[in-house]
Amino acid sequence: MARTQYSPQFKTKLVLEVLGDEKELGTIAYENNINPNMLRSWKREFLDHASEVFENPGKAEKQARRKEESLKKETDQMLKTIGQLTLERDFLQDCFRQCGLPVPGLSTENKPLSLRRQCELLGISRSTLYERKGADAESVRLKEEILSRIDYWHTMMPYMGTRKLAAKLRAEGHAVGRKLVRTYMQEIGIHAVYPKPDFSKCNFKEAIVPYLLRNKVVCFPNQVWSIDISYIKMQRGHMYLTAIINWFSRKIMGRELSDVRETAPVLEAVQSAVERFGIPAILNSDQGSQFTRMEYKTLLRSLSIRQSMDGKSRWADNIMIERWFRSLKTEMVYINEFRSPKELRQAIRQYICDYNTLRPHEALDYDTPEDVFLSCFAPDAGYLSE
Repeated sequence: MARTQYSPQFKTKLVLEVLGDEKELGTIAYENNINPNMLRSWKREFLDHASEVFENPGKAEKQARRKEESLKKETDQMLKTIGQLTLERDFLQDCFRQCGLPVPGLSTENKPLSLRRQCELLGISRSTLYERKGADAESVRLKEEILSRIDYWHTMMPYMGTRKLAAKLRAEGHAVGRKLVRTYMQEIGIHAVYPKPDFSKCNFKEAIVPYLLRNKVVCFPNQVWSIDISYIKMQRGHMYLTAIINWFSRKIMGRELSDVRETAPVLEAVQSAVERFGIPAILNSDQGSQFTRMEYKTLLRSLSIRQSMDGKSRWADNIMIERWFRSLKTEMVYINEFRSPKELRQAIRQYICDYNTLRPHEALDYDTPEDVFLSCFAPDAGYLSE
């Protein structure tokens, strides 16, 4: 079966639909019968090359001319051997028809030619020899349902490992094993909360920075922030929310919603929070790959922010943002079915607004995070008089 080719117009249409935020990426992929990962790749490619639209036309013309010349050279080289290849293929095809060998007889055993080359010489598609393994709609739906339940039980009982989570899911009617649960947990970036031995690799340790908050007294708003990423379920699919919390006031300082767990949304969340509320002295995170990348470290250095990281398997080191994510999920995410990223984005925006400005916080003597944050900037505040 020949591989499906999609036109540039079709790809552009779907990417613009994703960027429009009216539908979740998984829904758009399902409606158009394509793999969600392929659509994510198109989106990434579209954004990477968007700036080329505004480049110098003369420069673009020169690049196109050079590309055309290079292509012509490659074509000339191919034409030198095309006659020989044509004769070779015609000869083998004649032998194939005369012998009447079945296609399943193709093999790599004791053959000087690879299976790919055999198919090329015989004029048949290699994909016809294999069973197509593309993900159908039902398997995608089932995976999202399992991811949602894993996230739910992890939020309720974060100490449960893969064995207990698998048992919980089997009790709910999902035929899953421990290995599948572990794979899905790694995919959405969660792990059981309990002390573990240190199996870090040396090259990974080089990216880790010390935890700066042990026994530290936080006494003013922009002294310490925490940042983390969490899986957020939707009606059909999921997204990832990056959030930043202020340790002193418990106020949510920044957020970014994305369909991938990458560094770019983290950078956007940090830059947005800094532009609105100023620069923190310390920004703490876990040891996730998004926070060990050079782009993230470079951004913090450029802003003169000291980077802090949780200890290995020390989930309590970043407890502020962990507890907020738990509140968000139990109070909003799990009791709703969000049909589009736009709808989810609006709900998160409203929840954060209510959390910051209306909801009393027990740890703040039942003041709101916004009131505590602003009180430190009053003329008679001790923070300003020091």
